[in-house]
Amino acid sequence: MNSRSLRPWLVLSCALLLLIGCSREDQPAKPAASAPSYLAVARGRIDVEGGLLKLGFTREAVVNDIKVKEGDQVKKGQLLATLDSELEQLAVGAALTGQQQVQVQARQLARQLKFAEQKAKRLTLAAGAGAGDKQSADEAHEAAERLRDESETNKVEADIAARKLNAARYELTKRSLRAPIDAEVVRRLIQPGAAVSAQSGPAFVLLPNQPRIVRAELNESFAGVVTPGMKAEVTDDGGNGSAPLSAHVIRISAVLGNSTLEDDAQVRANMRTVECILAFDQPPPASLRVGQRMLVRFGP
Repeated sequence: MNSRSLRPWLVLSCALLLLIGCSREDQPAKPAASAPSYLAVARGRIDVEGGLLKLGFTREAVVNDIKVKEGDQVKKGQLLATLDSELEQLAVGAALTGQQQVQVQARQLARQLKFAEQKAKRLTLAAGAGAGDKQSADEAHEAAERLRDESETNKVEADIAARKLNAARYELTKRSLRAPIDAEVVRRLIQPGAAVSAQSGPAFVLLPNQPRIVRAELNESFAGVVTPGMKAEVTDDGGNGSAPLSAHVIRISAVLGNSTLEDDAQVRANMRTVECILAFDQPPPASLRVGQRMLVRFGP
C-alpha cells in the first residue's frame, strides 16, 4: 500500500480523534463534594450550671454517722451525715428549761398583778367612801406598779431565753449536713469517727440534677464571630465515633482568661479564651458525663 492510499485513512482517523476530544470537553464537570463550613471551632467540656457542689461541715467535731453512699440520689433537705452532738443537745435542754422557768414566772406575775390591781381599786373606792384610809390605797397602787415593772422585766428575760434556745438549736443543726438540692452523691470523703472542721475540706461532692451544658473555650479571635443563639455541633473530643449533638449558644462571657483544656502547657499559658456556654437542643444521652471533653463547631 502506497502513501497515496494511506492518506484518506489518516485524515479520517484524525477527524475521529478531534470529535471524541470535543465531546469530552462538552460534558459538564461533576461538582466536588462540599465540606461543611464552620465559623469557629472550640474545645469544651460537659458541666452543669454552678458546677459540682462541694459540701462540708462548718463546726469542729467527730463524725458520728453517715446516711448515704456514693451513687445515691438525694432529695433537698435529706440528711447526709451527723457529727457528735451530745454537748449541743445538753445546751438545747438547758436553754429550754430556762425558757420554761421564765414562762412560769410570767404566769405568776400575771396573777399577782391582777390581784394587786383589784386590791388597789377596792381600797381606793373604800377611801373615797370614808370606809378606809388613803395611805392603804396608795400602798396598794405602789405594789401593783412594782409588779408591772417585774412583768416588763420578765418579758425581757423571756426574749433572752428564746434567743438562747434558738442559738442552741442552731448550733445543734450545724452538727447535721443536709442536701441543699436534689442531686447525686458522686464522692464521699469522710468516715465515721473522723475529726472534721471548716478547714478539713468537703465531706461530700454532689452532682445537681440539672440540665447538662457545654462550657466551650473560644479563642479570643473568634469572640466577635460567635453570638448568642447561634447553632453549634457538639461531638466527643476523643473521636469515639458518637453521633454529633445539636446545641445553641446561650451566653458568652465578658471576661478573657487562659485556656484550661489545652494539653500543651506553653500553649495553655499563652492562649487567651472566652467562655461560651451552650445548651443542648434535645436532652443528651445518659452516657454523656460531667467533665467529658467535647469539640464544638459553630455553624454559620
